[in-house]
Amino acid sequence: MIINFLVAAFLAGAPLILATVGEIITEKSGNMNLGVEGTMYIGAVSALACAVVAEKIGLAGIGAGVFALIGGAISGMLASALFSFMTVTLRVNQNVVGLIITIMGTGIGNFFGELMGQGNGGYISVSGKTKAVFAGINIPGLSKIPVVGKLLFSYNGMVYLSFIVAIVAFIIIRKTKVGLKLNAVGENPAAADAAGISVGKYRYIATIIGGALCGLAGMYMCMVTNAGVWVHGCISGYGWLAVALVIFSSWNPLKSVFCSIIFGALMIMRLYIEIPGLNPLIYDMCPYIVTAVVIIIASIRKNGKNHIPEGLGLNYYREER
Repeated sequence: MIINFLVAAFLAGAPLILATVGEIITEKSGNMNLGVEGTMYIGAVSALACAVVAEKIGLAGIGAGVFALIGGAISGMLASALFSFMTVTLRVNQNVVGLIITIMGTGIGNFFGELMGQGNGGYISVSGKTKAVFAGINIPGLSKIPVVGKLLFSYNGMVYLSFIVAIVAFIIIRKTKVGLKLNAVGENPAAADAAGISVGKYRYIATIIGGALCGLAGMYMCMVTNAGVWVHGCISGYGWLAVALVIFSSWNPLKSVFCSIIFGALMIMRLYIEIPGLNPLIYDMCPYIVTAVVIIIASIRKNGKNHIPEGLGLNYYREER
C-alpha cells in the first residue's frame, strides 16, 4: 500500500512540477504570471483537440501523442506571449493580466472541451492506442526489481520529462551565463539594462518558455490523469497550487520537485488513507489548507526574502532609469 501510495503521489505531482518550474522561470525574469490555471486549461483542450485531429488523419498512437505534446506546448506559449505583450510592451498591470488569462483560459478550455464532446455524441476521448502512449513504461529488467522497480521504473514518459525539466532549469538558472542574466533582469532590470542586457527580450523568452511548460502540465492533466477524456473543470486548482509552490520551493526548481510530490500525495491521500467518519471533502481541502499555512509561515518568518526576485511583478519603464 505504501509503494502504491508513493507511485500515485509521483503521478499526481508531475503536472505540478511542470507548472511550478514554468512559473519559476517566468518569475525569475520579474514577470508574475497568475494565469497558470488558465494556461493549463488552454494546454489541456488544445492537446486533446490535436490528438483527436491526428487520429482522424490516421496517426493514432505515437503520432497523436506527439501532436498532443506539440499542441499543449504551443498553446501555452501563445497564452504567455499574450501576457508578455500586455505586460512588457503595453505595461499593463501584471496581476490583472494574469487573472484575465486565468478566467479566459478556464472558459476557453471548458467551452471547447464540452463543444467537442457534444459534437462527438456526448463526450470526447482518444483511442486506446493513443492512451497507451501515455501509460506507464515497463523497462525490461529494471521494472521487475522488487519495490525499487515499481517505485522508480514504472511511470509514463511525462513523469521522467518533468524531472529532467526541473534539473535542466536548475542548471541553467544557477550555473550558466544566461541564468545569471535572467536573475539580473528579475532582481534589478534597470541595472541589467545599463549592463547591456535586453530586459524585454529576457522577459518575453522566459515567460513564453514558462507558458510552454504550463501548457504541457495541462496536457498531462487531460491525457494522463483523465486518460484522454475531457472532464469539465479538469485542472481543478492545480494552476493556483503551482503559483503557491513557487513560494514554497523558494524559487528553486529542484526544491519544487519535492514540494510538488508532497502536494501530489495530499491530492490523492483520500484514496489510500481512510479515517473513519471523516468527510471525503475534507481530504480535497487538505492541499489548499496546507498551502495557506505554508504561505502564512513563510510570510511570518520571511523565508523567501533572500529568494524572491526584487523586481517581481513590477513593469520596467526604461525612460525612468
